[in-house]
Amino acid sequence: MFSFANMADLFSLILTIATLGTGIVYCLDKFVWQKKRQANDANESKTSGWITQSRSLFPVLLVVFILRSFIVEPFQIPSGSMEPTLLPGDFILVEKFAYGLRDPVFHETLIHTGEPKRGDIAVFVDPQNPKIDLIKRIVGLPGDTIIYRNKTLYIKPACKSGETCKPAFKVPKSYVGPTKFTELGTTLNEYKEHLGSVNHMILRDPVLPEQYLSYYQQDGAEIGEWIVPKGHYFAMGDNRDNSDDSRYWGFIPEKNLVGKATFIWMSFAFNHKASSWEPSWIPSSVRFKRIGTI
Repeated sequence: MFSFANMADLFSLILTIATLGTGIVYCLDKFVWQKKRQANDANESKTSGWITQSRSLFPVLLVVFILRSFIVEPFQIPSGSMEPTLLPGDFILVEKFAYGLRDPVFHETLIHTGEPKRGDIAVFVDPQNPKIDLIKRIVGLPGDTIIYRNKTLYIKPACKSGETCKPAFKVPKSYVGPTKFTELGTTLNEYKEHLGSVNHMILRDPVLPEQYLSYYQQDGAEIGEWIVPKGHYFAMGDNRDNSDDSRYWGFIPEKNLVGKATFIWMSFAFNHKASSWEPSWIPSSVRFKRIGTI
């Protein structure tokens, strides 16, 4: 049964109904009611107010509907799980058509346009809680074997029947140094990771031990090892020790994908002093250098 728990889904439903409703009124008035008024020598100014308003709203709603449902959707970064790539207060645009054109209410794929690639930053509906959307980096594709041990990522790529399967390889990374990012007073270390064709930064906590006992345990696999099922993906946050991701709850169903993060269109900082009178939700500054990046 369809659930309206996710506010984005509820907004999509309302937008769809409003667009459809005003569209029907627009078409009826243009092709039926207007002709009747002209036949009766009625003046256009006598048109009912609600009809006039519907005709005015329909083009605007139609443009918003097409843009939001099939092209791009804004998304705010709510947490630090993707630091240092994405920071709380970043506003990004999500390319909705990157992984297929879907209907805006039930999310069934209408036209297949592409699939997530290793290294993509994807927005998806949380498999544990459909009320919220998450953003993580795609690490594992269908059929891949993902291994995460000693805070090191290994990948054994999927192979088709009859092909020579490649062994698992260690994803290359190089140490950059300590950062300005902290967790419970501990300075986090930064590494440059080479995930396929994507080079990006990750953070690691030098004090926090690996949380093996909290990892999602897949049937028949060792702890810290996962085989990505068909039609699913494996995702991790760039802030490796401070991210609730596939290591802890499993895989992302293809139907949960919302789109691909493309660029930051606005970035606000909320660094208020303890003595500040300003509410915490009011930005303290704009991070102009982050705009246009990802």
